[in-house]
Amino acid sequence: MTSIGNACCAALLLLASRLTGSASAQPMEVVSAGELEYQRNCAVCHGAGGRGDGVMRSYLTMQPANLRILAKNNAGKFPFWEVYHKIDGQTEVPVHGTRDMPIWGDRFREQAGSDGKTAVTQAAGRILSLTFYLEYIQE
Repeated sequence: MTSIGNACCAALLLLASRLTGSASAQPMEVVSAGELEYQRNCAVCHGAGGRGDGVMRSYLTMQPANLRILAKNNAGKFPFWEVYHKIDGQTEVPVHGTRDMPIWGDRFREQAGSDGKTAVTQAAGRILSLTFYLEYIQE
């Protein structure tokens, strides 16, 4: 199994334990996989530290969010599923206006190189690990 496959499986297992209420913290393997996803796909806009200061910032019409204060801006609770769905792009939130951010779910499914359940599962695992990483870096 590839490292992406391992990270996807770990993220899905972590999600299952989160849903049953038995997980209190993310295993570092999942957080590390999420950090790799972040550095590969998000840092160019959101910055290496997630503060919205990436190198592409000056070229964007809408400034990237400071991803380190999502919990702070949500009464101290990290909006896990809102973040997941924003990254996935499958649920558009009309209040947010047009999508200025790429739909990573589509890109991750395409990169999986297959159609069907395998692509969906791999994309979900990558998005989950990325979301767990963002939860981990909250200030």
